Amino acid sequence: MRYLLGSRFRGAFLGGLVGETLAQSSQPKHPSAGNFAQSVVPGATSLIKLGKLDIDDWLEIYQQKITYLEPSKIIFATIPISLFFHENPVKLHQNLLRVLKDWDSDLEIRDSTLAIGYAIAQSLTEKLHPQTLIPQIIAFIGETDTSIPQNLLKVNNLLEQRAGLERVKTELGSQGKLSNRIAIAFYYFLSTLEDFSLAVLRSIRHEKIGQQYCGNVYCPNISTITAVLSGTYNGTTSIPVTWRLSLTRELSQIPQVLELADALATTWSGVYKPGLNSQEFPNEESLMSNEKIPPCVYAAPRVIRAR
Repeated sequence: MRYLLGSRFRGAFLGGLVGETLAQSSQPKHPSAGNFAQSVVPGATSLIKLGKLDIDDWLEIYQQKITYLEPSKIIFATIPISLFFHENPVKLHQNLLRVLKDWDSDLEIRDSTLAIGYAIAQSLTEKLHPQTLIPQIIAFIGETDTSIPQNLLKVNNLLEQRAGLERVKTELGSQGKLSNRIAIAFYYFLSTLEDFSLAVLRSIRHEKIGQQYCGNVYCPNISTITAVLSGTYNGTTSIPVTWRLSLTRELSQIPQVLELADALATTWSGVYKPGLNSQEFPNEESLMSNEKIPPCVYAAPRVIRAR
């Protein structure tokens, strides 16, 4: 395994936090409400507590924590599910659709969630290949009336042709439409696959100045989606220490989110009642310290305990 699984779980959560915060700091006049941490924490907590996906518990937690789930929150809220069911594409697809159905999400949100979830799963199983990922995502989404498959195909063609940024901006645009933003995020992720910081910086520069909308609601930042995808693929070691140090005040949720990532990884592996405050799974207090490391998780969950 190229990177420890625990590091990839952490990379997904920490990457999302960093990407969102950098995007906010680049647009100080239009700060968002910190959607990422607010979205992922309740769902991850439910999976850890029960060791499985319980739709009733899941919905109850979100109803208590969040009064209104806008598109970005719905997409980010499903990331723990993608992490937890990454080894089984059938269960992943079924469980994502179950949650989205109960949230009465529109088709663009559904297809966006499936695309991101599949990419996360491919990274965690080390099966992600840039040349085949997008056709596989389109097959995973299935028949749909949304423009997400067509936009992803544009990304695939642009990557094959090694198109320059100006052409990418022309063909994919910078509009607030959700399908465009998902495609742009995949472009920056796949075009700089091995470099987290470059992928995120390029995606931030692409962001349209001012607040971005999908209809009448706030859309997820391109940089946040890019950072989640790249963080999952490259793990926490890819996230620059200087970014974390310089954004310490803004990223006050880091300890909680990393603790959740560790507990989610150990729950997935079949560890009995890991507990969120157990010293067995400590927080990562500093990427510069060698004392705190992600838990080593290797075993397939069904080998240890059926789910």
